Amino acid sequence: MELITPDFGLLFWMTLAFGIVFFILAKFAFPVINEMLKKREEEIETALENAEMHRQEIKNMQADKNKIIAEAKEEKDKIISDGRRIHDNMIEEAKTKAEEENRRIIDQAMEVIEHERMAATTDIKNQIADISIKVAEKVLMKKLESDQEQLDYINRLLEEIENRNQIS
Repeated sequence: MELITPDFGLLFWMTLAFGIVFFILAKFAFPVINEMLKKREEEIETALENAEMHRQEIKNMQADKNKIIAEAKEEKDKIISDGRRIHDNMIEEAKTKAEEENRRIIDQAMEVIEHERMAATTDIKNQIADISIKVAEKVLMKKLESDQEQLDYINRLLEEIENRNQIS
């Protein structure tokens, strides 16, 4: 029971031992512990500052990345727009060239048609002249005594010519 109710001597020696240990700790251990705690606190503070600095750098890099992405999108849109414009220009040029070529072909065809029409007209005129000469020859060869016989003969020859032309 002495431990529960200690006497004065035990109390004195315990207090003296505690004081000596406390004095030794205060003299030698506490300054070292405080020094280590201050260093640790400074290291933590430095680490927090570095982390904040890195966080800010990351935000700046993210902003730069977003800016670069936006510029890349603008450049892409510009390239696509230029490509479409060039494509439309090429199509327009091709249409213009095709229309010019079409007009040239039509003009050539019209010239050929006109030439063929002129040739056909000339040929028809020549045939009419030949027919007229043949009719005149036949009229002259046959001596007809009256004007009525001559007219009947000419009409008959014309009908024969028309019938030949209808057959061919």
